[in-house]
Amino acid sequence: MGDAVSKLHRRLFLTGAAGLGAGALAIPAAARAANLSGIETAALRGSISATEVGITAGTLDDQSRAFAKLIEKSAETDAPIFLPPGTYVVSNITLPKRLRLSGVPGATRILYGGDGHLLMAENAEHIELTGLVLDGGNRWLRDDAPGLATFRRVANLVVDNCQMIGSGANGLALEMVSGRIERSAISGASDAGIYSVEAGRLQISGNSVTDCANGGILVHRWKPADDHTMVIGNRIERIAARNGGTGPFGNGINAFRADRVMIANNTIADCAFSAIRANSSGNVQIAGNNCTRSGETAIYAEFAFQGAVISANIVDGAANGISVVNYNEGGRMAVVNGNIVRNLSTKGPYTADPPGFGVGISVEADTSVTGNVVEDAPLYGVHIGWGPFMRNVSATGNVVRKVGTGFAVTVVDGAGAAVIADNIIEDAPNGGVVGYRWTERATDDLAKGGASGGANLTVERNHVS
Repeated sequence: MGDAVSKLHRRLFLTGAAGLGAGALAIPAAARAANLSGIETAALRGSISATEVGITAGTLDDQSRAFAKLIEKSAETDAPIFLPPGTYVVSNITLPKRLRLSGVPGATRILYGGDGHLLMAENAEHIELTGLVLDGGNRWLRDDAPGLATFRRVANLVVDNCQMIGSGANGLALEMVSGRIERSAISGASDAGIYSVEAGRLQISGNSVTDCANGGILVHRWKPADDHTMVIGNRIERIAARNGGTGPFGNGINAFRADRVMIANNTIADCAFSAIRANSSGNVQIAGNNCTRSGETAIYAEFAFQGAVISANIVDGAANGISVVNYNEGGRMAVVNGNIVRNLSTKGPYTADPPGFGVGISVEADTSVTGNVVEDAPLYGVHIGWGPFMRNVSATGNVVRKVGTGFAVTVVDGAGAAVIADNIIEDAPNGGVVGYRWTERATDDLAKGGASGGANLTVERNHVS
């Protein structure tokens, strides 16, 4: 059935929930009014209620055996399951190839009893979880269960309007999964909220991911390849980096080796490291995100990527704003356009490598930097190139104000071409456009007719005040 029909069925289930007894739900009159087909009406008639197999909400007893029986009965007939409100204590539930399991949002709680895993599925065709609370109770999970709910090789997974709380590992752990995770709330995971590896056109949208120990939403691959995951419209807050390090942990959204990922219109706050970190992920789009109080670089495209569009984002509070770097590792080709970056700090979560924290936008190779506004960047407004690692950079039409140096550009031998033109630079006490050899100032202010930085540089029509 299509999604619209599935959602309609769920509404009908809830309509009849008040009359649940020992038998299946009755068909409400609304079904006839909705003009359902004979097959769809039969599906409603054949739905299974937990009470049919002796499952009782609210008991403190472990009901894993009865729950497994319920799942098995559903698998035999491909009938949906409805769980009435209440708490169900279960463990080590293996889901069948096809399952539609629904409850009352916020009221149907599946509590992990310990000793292994909560929910797990492998090599499945279609699994749909709606309106459930999965509560891990902060209890231990077995090593082969990296998530409170773990799904491997699932052709179509739907998790809608669910809550996942208190996982002893990741909230959701997905491996080779297609489908959608939407309108769900994940909090208190001991690792990441959502961890996906080797996805196939997964959509993660409209979720809330908060208070997780090592990451928010992770989109990873074992080897670089097209991933096509869409991470859209999520709210991510208070992501820690319990495992430490200098960047693998503590990120709101992290794409790793995953090409063609879209990260758009997310609101991300209070991450220990980056709000958005794309590592070795090519053809990535990072657009329209609102990133607040990032502990390190707010938005990163780094290492062996080719192709990144970073546009219309807001960065307010970070150690560095936007970094598009690592040409030495093959990182190249980007557009950085229409972003606001402000209120940066020279302090970060570790001792910074040169040139240090406090940089608004950093770029290196085959990159256009246009139409951005950078304000309150204590080191550099825009940093172009690093040593010999600069090629084909155009920085035009930007507004840079209240910064240490407006534009810091490498003048090391071997660096490629750069154009810095038609920018407005205000309140930059160390100079509007200055050439550097690594961290050493090498020129006067090029925007005011200082000594040439070399034939590879074009610096013109910048307004400095």
